Amino acid sequence: MFWHGWRRETESASAASGLTGAPELVEPPPEPPKTWRERWAEVRKAAAGTMVALPRVVRLVWQGSPGLTIALFAVTALAGVMPAATAYTSKLLINAVVEGIRVHLQHLPDRATLDVPLVLATYHSPVLTTTGVIVLVAAIQLAIAAVSALLGTIRNIAQQLLQELVQMRIQLLVMEHAAGLGLPFFEDPASYDLLRRAQNDSANRPVMMISTAFGLVQTAITFVSMVALLVAVSPLLALLALLSPIPAFISDTRYGWRGFNIARWSSRLLRRMNYLVTLVTTDTYAKEIKLFDLGDFFVSRYRTLSRVYFERQRGLIWSRYLAGFGWGLLTTLAGTATYLYVAVQAVAGRLTLGDLTLYTQAASAVQGSIGGLLGGFSGMYEHNLYLSNLFDLLATKTAVDKPADPRPLPQPMKGEVVFEHVSFGYPGQEGNALTDVSFRIAPGETIAVVGRNGAGKTTLIKLLTRLYDPTSGRILIDGVDIKDYDPDQLRSVVGAMFQDYVTYQATAAENIGLGEVERIEDRPAIAEAGRKGGSAPLIERLPQGYDTALGKWFDFKGANLSGGEWQKVALSRAFMRDARILVLDEPTSALDAQAEYDLFERLGELSKHRTAVYISHRFSTVRRADRILFLEEGRLVEEGTHRELMKLGGRYAKLFRLQAAAYTDDGVADELATAATR
Repeated sequence: MFWHGWRRETESASAASGLTGAPELVEPPPEPPKTWRERWAEVRKAAAGTMVALPRVVRLVWQGSPGLTIALFAVTALAGVMPAATAYTSKLLINAVVEGIRVHLQHLPDRATLDVPLVLATYHSPVLTTTGVIVLVAAIQLAIAAVSALLGTIRNIAQQLLQELVQMRIQLLVMEHAAGLGLPFFEDPASYDLLRRAQNDSANRPVMMISTAFGLVQTAITFVSMVALLVAVSPLLALLALLSPIPAFISDTRYGWRGFNIARWSSRLLRRMNYLVTLVTTDTYAKEIKLFDLGDFFVSRYRTLSRVYFERQRGLIWSRYLAGFGWGLLTTLAGTATYLYVAVQAVAGRLTLGDLTLYTQAASAVQGSIGGLLGGFSGMYEHNLYLSNLFDLLATKTAVDKPADPRPLPQPMKGEVVFEHVSFGYPGQEGNALTDVSFRIAPGETIAVVGRNGAGKTTLIKLLTRLYDPTSGRILIDGVDIKDYDPDQLRSVVGAMFQDYVTYQATAAENIGLGEVERIEDRPAIAEAGRKGGSAPLIERLPQGYDTALGKWFDFKGANLSGGEWQKVALSRAFMRDARILVLDEPTSALDAQAEYDLFERLGELSKHRTAVYISHRFSTVRRADRILFLEEGRLVEEGTHRELMKLGGRYAKLFRLQAAAYTDDGVADELATAATR
């Protein structure tokens, strides 16, 4: 999009914190002055874009419910003839009343008929009294009003039901597409803005746009029927009624674009506001919010941000509607001139009192129809602007490309992993997270990856599981570049637990079973995974065992687990999958010493016939690995067994002694810490 580059440049200068930073709205890029020819070209381009988008929107609504879509169109179109019918019956009623008064005042025979011109013929009523004609016209008016009300009711029902269906359809589309997007999308702040706008701003827009489009049909029918009535009085009045609403339409369209533009550029501020609401209202953060008494601070920040947002919105709303009022006066003046002209014609005897009513209503309806048509196009244009967020999201491609002709996974897979001169840098960040990393993991070998924070350990895991692709170099599994495998098939043979594992608000069985969703109902497999991951004893002590809800979001009787207990559940989820490659990122960070010891005592059994890669900062467990990789600033600087690396006396040996000394002698620990930083 044209604004992406400018947005990136502006956002880079803004506060990166969701809590602090200036409560400011990023200003949309300034628009240079434009000539009338340029403005006309923009109008044509906007209209063409809206009409091109309409079939996509119709298809989206049609997929929600074909029957309701047809019903909405039918009742909307039928409602278009109701205003003309109402205006004409008003004329008939007034003329009948005037005729009745004349008959009674002049003592004429009380005999009358009602003649109603229809599309193909004229209806002639039987001979009635003047009162009978009045009653007949009133009955016709009642029928028209009842039909109009019924059409309106059916339209509201169809629109509301369609709205619910399409809204769910959009959420499904967003979820389905988001599930297929790569990790880079979710680690880009701008992506969250697009995702939020697609979910929130687009949810109601398709049905609104279709309703507006159908409303244009209704308005067009009303317009044609009323213009035919008005031209009979004066073509000039018809032309005046046609032109007078145009300035207000131009003003409304202009402010509609400005409103959309401001909403788009305000999304980052709105995301900060939503984040603050989440912090204060979610149980995950409640303990710390209470402990540090952060509630008032977050509420104050929200109040500050919301005040800035409201000031911007208030300025736009005042400008939009005051401008609309000013230009709308032209329409009012044109309507007044029309009423005056028709009244003078009635006084001169050229029109009946019923004609006066009919034509004044027709003039008002024509102006309203033109305003409705132009406003409808303006509304469709604005709805399409907001819907562009949804279509932009659905057009977003995954950062990890699938091969056109993927290689099948080896059967059976050996589990050999080779990194060949792999380098990688995160998008938008300077420097590499990994630089020229090469190593080989033999089938069935257990490898520990160690290093200081930020050394690139988790990045290495992300590349191995193909959540990202290397910037250069390649990664081989069983001798084949992983880019040649289908990513979904590749991940199906990898069991993983990341450091920031998910705590699902679901039952214990479901929390484990999600590791292999096809077997989420397989209780024996879930119980076995629980045993391997060490969560079985704690789950069996829960009130309902594996059927106990973990977390209290949806069940107040749910169990709140500690960090270590949750980690055991997440680890069990990794063992649910009969994976050939096992990847564990800090699997014992929240475990107590006994649980950690028990886990690594079992690790030999758990990783039997599997290639295992795990990250850990606890060197007491690292030494059990077949081989250790030591990363520093994204480079592989040491490699070997624990014994070999200790004999080498390098970085690994220093950190190992530092950690070991912390349990024995403080003086030695201080000395080693000083040496380790040199």
